[in-house]
Amino acid sequence: MKEGNETKIDENPSSETSVPDGDPVDVGSDSSKRPPRDGLIPNFTELSKARLNALVLGTTAVGFAVAPVHQTAMILFWTMVGTGLVAFSSAMMNQLAEVELDRKMKRTEGRPLPAGLVSKRSVFITSMLLAYAGVVILGLKVNLLCSGLALANLLIYIVMYTPMKTRTTLNTLVGAICGAIPPMIGWAAATGDISGGAWLLGLILFIWQLPHFFALAVMYKVDYERGGFAMLPVKDKRGEVTVQVILTTSLMLLPLGLTITAIGVSGWWYAGVSIVMGLWMAWNALKLYLDRNRDQARRVFFSTLAYLPVVLGVMVLDRGPSVPSPELYEAMNPYPVTERPVIDPFMNEPTSEPD
Repeated sequence: MKEGNETKIDENPSSETSVPDGDPVDVGSDSSKRPPRDGLIPNFTELSKARLNALVLGTTAVGFAVAPVHQTAMILFWTMVGTGLVAFSSAMMNQLAEVELDRKMKRTEGRPLPAGLVSKRSVFITSMLLAYAGVVILGLKVNLLCSGLALANLLIYIVMYTPMKTRTTLNTLVGAICGAIPPMIGWAAATGDISGGAWLLGLILFIWQLPHFFALAVMYKVDYERGGFAMLPVKDKRGEVTVQVILTTSLMLLPLGLTITAIGVSGWWYAGVSIVMGLWMAWNALKLYLDRNRDQARRVFFSTLAYLPVVLGVMVLDRGPSVPSPELYEAMNPYPVTERPVIDPFMNEPTSEPD
């Protein structure tokens, strides 16, 4: 409801998709409370956050695919296996740390731990085994750089991000670092290093997560407050800072997306799609800025869900180089445009073969 210059996010809009005050909007069902599902596979799927970590694996594969180096399918396979195991482990450790908080939230009270379907001990042991296996697989089958990145990501997620969620609104920024690292792991698996393209991919993922998760936090504001999480929409009572951040970060994706073409990672078809999707996402963010309600926050959230797979998919299909500035490309990527090294695991130096 708007009150002069002080506009609060309307938690009970008058549209037909509104919900009663105090009940969060659910993304995929009529009720935000999901009944617990017992069984090994449902419990593991929930504990490992399989749907969320499918995005992690997808961005890892994108980083591998657009890197300027030919690499074998087996390297990609082991990269995905190792990264997936570490991601599953971090999700389990996070739920172990937040089990009491999850009991307070309608959206999470049906998870296996708060519902009492599994023991903390079994989840802890499983998470440690998965983390160990993932880091070792990446180190032995891919390279030590990927192993180190995965381990660093796990530690940032558990040691920094998880405890910050109840203490400061800056937790989302730290969590976004964790989401930015997987495409860098993919790139490092292909090239053995982290050059400019990898950093740019990571930056795009970092920025994308801010409007995505802040829009989600607006939708579940009451539930996050009930659970004691220090999310920005919870602390920002008027919603002014929240919508400004959502709009600003959505707009930032436009030039960042074009930079991918500028350094030769992808071509002009990608640039066009990136502009169209970025403008659509920014338009939804602008409408949220002008009319702050959870229905519009949901539209922003779904536009972010559409943006990422479309833009990353076209990035892979139209992977470069289409280079307007060869000097910039050479500065950002250590490999020549006309040659792509093939990494031989039995040699210290990469060999080159023409495209």
